[in-house]
Amino acid sequence: MGLKIRPATECQLDQVSLGECMVRLSPQGHGRIEFSNLFEAWVGGGEYNVAYALSRLGLRTGWVGGVVDNPVGKLVLNHAHAGGLDTSFVVNLPYDGVGRAARMGLNWTEVGAGPRASVTLYDRGHSATSKIKPGEVDWTALFKSRGVRWLHTGGIFTCLSESTRLVAAEALKAAHEAGTIVSYDLNFRGKLWSSKEAIATTKPLVQYIDCLIGNEEDFQKVLGYEVEGADENLKELPIENYKKMVRKVAADYPNLKVIGTTLREVISASENNWSAILYWAETDTFYQGPTFERLIIEDRVGGGDGFASGFCYAFLAGKDPQEAVNLGTAHGALLQTTRGDTSQITLKELQHVAGGGGARIVR
Repeated sequence: MGLKIRPATECQLDQVSLGECMVRLSPQGHGRIEFSNLFEAWVGGGEYNVAYALSRLGLRTGWVGGVVDNPVGKLVLNHAHAGGLDTSFVVNLPYDGVGRAARMGLNWTEVGAGPRASVTLYDRGHSATSKIKPGEVDWTALFKSRGVRWLHTGGIFTCLSESTRLVAAEALKAAHEAGTIVSYDLNFRGKLWSSKEAIATTKPLVQYIDCLIGNEEDFQKVLGYEVEGADENLKELPIENYKKMVRKVAADYPNLKVIGTTLREVISASENNWSAILYWAETDTFYQGPTFERLIIEDRVGGGDGFASGFCYAFLAGKDPQEAVNLGTAHGALLQTTRGDTSQITLKELQHVAGGGGARIVR
């Protein structure tokens, strides 16, 4: 069975993301953190980025996460509101003046160049989103009373704390029962939890998921599936063996309709080969997106979220699987040509590139 997406006329929102939104501090250009006296402030977060991008593409979107009532929390809310996101279900926490009880998460990111890789340092302990508890969000009001066509969340939110693991289960179950499509990006983060914890937490969630996103490491570390022939450092992905693994996942979880992954070959921090594949379970078919060879990278952070939001947009717009992987691949590529985590891409630009359009100057 393909995706049965609720009609837009029955829902107030096309898509909602559940996840943490942080403030990212980056040296200007390709500078180093330890030598910088000026930092750019960007707003973003894995799941949040998807809702923000889809709003830019013309959909009605919302974000559920935690914020602290201080200027940094307002910076995040201002960014969301400027992007057109609905924040009615954001959990607001008081600020204690220090951040012992809750604070806004930060990350420090160096944008790499040439042989020097990009680096992200987390400063997100005790964040507002990690403090969200079961029962604090009225999922019935969101998914049934207001109506949502698509929920997106993933492993970054789920791994933040014991309580977010419970909230993720609560949200996915409520969305599934309301007939909302659920996409989940496995997004393993070894700094935040172990593979053993990830597997134990995530396997029970898969029954509520329609679209699963992940690379070979994600499937290994989060669901316990191995790709035959992949070296231990996961530098190369044997595509045919990856496809065998995906088919095994689909057989084990017949509720899954779509499984997608990005294909990234790192030439240097400044140049990557970039593509993606999408598995459509209904016909047992793999679709591959366009290949962007030697893609010039301005900022690689958020490329995977660009892929996720591109294919979400396609399905919400009634496109077929090939169009979905084309739009997802193109959007991920375009997103990496700009600074910051969130999309600065327009629908017209996306359609042009996904359709094979070139990069001649626009006058």
